[in-house]
Formats: sequence, structure tokens, C-alpha cells
Amino acid sequence: MEIVSISLKDYKNVKQFYTKITDHLKKKRIFQWDRFYPNRFVIKDDIKKGNLYGIFEEDQLVAAITLDANGSKRYEQVKWEDFNGYPLIVHRLAVHPYYQGKGFGKILLGFAEESARKNKHTSIRFDVFSENPVAVRLYEKAGYVERGEIHFPFRKAPYKCFEKTVANHINS
Repeated sequence: MEIVSISLKDYKNVKQFYTKITDHLKKKRIFQWDRFYPNRFVIKDDIKKGNLYGIFEEDQLVAAITLDANGSKRYEQVKWEDFNGYPLIVHRLAVHPYYQGKGFGKILLGFAEESARKNKHTSIRFDVFSENPVAVRLYEKAGYVERGEIHFPFRKAPYKCFEKTVANHINS
């Protein structure tokens, strides 16, 4: 299974992917995403910067992750363990509803961890909607530690902030 960098030619596929996931979350009464987020500007920015990666099966995007070093300003209020390091930030890790429960989320987390090691990051950080128990459980099982919560405008529930240090695993 190959994880590839997503290009602008895949934009329409990516937009449909996020729409499907947003609709699926709404049906499950999980209101973390909506028509305003993730939007076309966020998606195109991820693609143009080369930060969006995905797994395709027969031209269908089945899982995606965005990786960069840009944490939310709200992260400043979180008590991270890797306080002075160089964290890799995970954004919008998502799996198409038809492919959930098949290990794709775990594969993407492994990709993020390998990317962190290769690029000399000292930790991995992200936030996850507190009312998405499947996602929270995935991260906890993968060894990520909750470091605090943050709030975003127009979201009724907080987002849990997770971190895993990788400094001890870097091969020099």
C-alpha cells in the first residue's frame, strides 16, 4: 500500500473525499467538520505546499493526512512534553467511511511517525474533536498522550491535544 503526495489534479477527488467524511460524521452526530471546514482554500493550500498525502485504491482516495510544522496558535496554551523541540503537526487525518476499520488510520499514523524521524522532528502533535470517540481511541492505542484541550470558534465541544515524542527514536 503506497502513500503518495497528492497533487492539484486530484483536487476534485479530495474535495469529494472530505464531503463524504463530513456527511458521515454528521449522520453519527459528530459535528467536527462542516461546509466551512475543511474548505477549498485549506485543501488547495495543503496540496500546493506538498503537505497532503493519501492512499488511493483504483483512483479512489481512501485515506489522507496533512503534515507540516504549523500548529494552531491555541497550541501555545497546552502543556506539551516536548516544550523546546521541533514538532510535526498532523492535520485532517481522515479515512473514507467505506474503508474505516481496516487499519488505514494506523497506517497514516505510522507514515507520520516515519516522516517525523526522517525530518528530525522531536515529537508529533495534533488535536482531535473530543466527541469523536473512534478517533480518540485510535490515537490512544497508538501511544499518543493527551496533553490538554483547546476550543475553536463555532465548535460546541473542545478538541483534545495529543503528543508523542520521537526524539529517542531518531537514528543519527
